[in-house]
Amino acid sequence: MLRPRAAAAVLLVAVLSLFATACGSGDGSGGGNGSGSAGGRHRVTIAGSDQLGGAPVYLAQERGLWSADGVEATVTTLPTGRDALNAVLGGQAQFGVVGDLPAVTAALGGRDVRIVAELSRFSDWRLLTRTDREVTGFAALKGRKVGVPQGTNVEYALSRMLASAQLTAADVTVVNLVPNQIPAALARGDIDAGVTFPSFYEAARTALGDRYAELPFSGYTARTLLVAGPAADDGAATAVLRTVQRARQAGEADPAAARRAVVAQSKGALQPGYVEAFQPRYAYGPVLSPELLAQLADEAAWAKAAQSLPGSADRQALRERLRPGPLKAVDPAAVTLTD
Repeated sequence: MLRPRAAAAVLLVAVLSLFATACGSGDGSGGGNGSGSAGGRHRVTIAGSDQLGGAPVYLAQERGLWSADGVEATVTTLPTGRDALNAVLGGQAQFGVVGDLPAVTAALGGRDVRIVAELSRFSDWRLLTRTDREVTGFAALKGRKVGVPQGTNVEYALSRMLASAQLTAADVTVVNLVPNQIPAALARGDIDAGVTFPSFYEAARTALGDRYAELPFSGYTARTLLVAGPAADDGAATAVLRTVQRARQAGEADPAAARRAVVAQSKGALQPGYVEAFQPRYAYGPVLSPELLAQLADEAAWAKAAQSLPGSADRQALRERLRPGPLKAVDPAAVTLTD
């Protein structure tokens, strides 16, 4: 498995290098990443990952909706939320569209990341497996090899699946794989089961044919977040959220057109059939809620135990990572946090 991971790493370095070069060529006041505001306009860079979870961002990009709110946006999509968050932390992007777990682990690691809004929610997970492995329930995973992209919210989804059968990661052999490696690893028999992004469910079905099997799981709600790095100011965050909110409304008014826009913006990463099937399973709308904070605290406690991270999992410490000002300026009712 070293060769594909090495290739993926080289590709990621190349993408981020190009991204940083493009961002650094600007003359904005935000420093080396080319970000900043001038004449009431905001030049922003956004690193994305989950294209359905962050669909309003990609719809805004495809439809050119940013300019109405004084935003000049550069949106780049990376393989995982962990990669998008690294772009934010490394200064290649002001904002990131990431899963909940990467944001939590960054906070525990003492990194300067702020959660601007929860963009969407999704809970239709599947454990992918093979009929000949006879994994008919989550308890049957004990002693098995399970592939998962570690460091992403998919790993937390696996932990919840195991917990539903009173198991932990110590009861299985966890194999760290890139998300798109899960289907092939299952087909070769390298792993007994796998958890990956929903965009690869169909690839696993195709690779396995009549050997394909799955176990549905709704015990974890993944939350796609808009996070900001230290170079992002509240004015830019407010303008971005205003556009995202209008894009969400446009998507609700014309779902079919929104799906076509997301497919086009993905540049081949998402297939129309997948988008048609799964986008209705996401709940969209930027919020900052007590439910989000409670889940972040649960994930932080898990991450500290699983990854030996040093930071505090205290709810108040995590509350300080939330940045409600921009969302309050756009939609006060969407912020239901208490101080």
